[in-house]
Amino acid sequence: MFAARRVSLARPPVSCFFHSSPRAFVQVGDAIPDVELMEDSPGNKVSLAKELKGAGVIIGVPAAFSPSCSQSHIPGYINSPKLKDAGSVFVVSVNDAFVMKAWGKTLDPSGKSGIRFLADPTVAFTKALDLSFDGSSIFGGDRGKRYALIVKDGKIKEIHVEPDNTGLNVSAAEKVL
Repeated sequence: MFAARRVSLARPPVSCFFHSSPRAFVQVGDAIPDVELMEDSPGNKVSLAKELKGAGVIIGVPAAFSPSCSQSHIPGYINSPKLKDAGSVFVVSVNDAFVMKAWGKTLDPSGKSGIRFLADPTVAFTKALDLSFDGSSIFGGDRGKRYALIVKDGKIKEIHVEPDNTGLNVSAAEKVL
């Protein structure tokens, strides 16, 4: 009725096992992903791969208007005397374009800093950098880790990613600029 099957208990080659180390974030030397973000409105598309041809900084935050982002992280850059030497500076968050525009006007009403606030509502840019995390319990969905990337000629020169996703230490202006 049923034929006995011979099952090998030999261990499969190591290459058959899943790798248990965490995924690698964006690496030094990687090109900035050519993914469209939004500035001020959904119709105003911006690609940082095209915008950042010289020197610049991309600052990623988990949420516009959140306490650490609004009271410390971004004001640290706006008020830094070294900002003028940083090149083009962009703040990216997984928010909509209208929120980012309002947040930019709240933090830098005159726009004197020159920092541009960009929305990544679909998380496409953030995921292309492998810098997203599940923020459902706090923010309602996927969010971007807190980070700062130093960019030169479209390539990442330095990476400063907060190890706990949302803390404020390694990506602070005084440590990056």
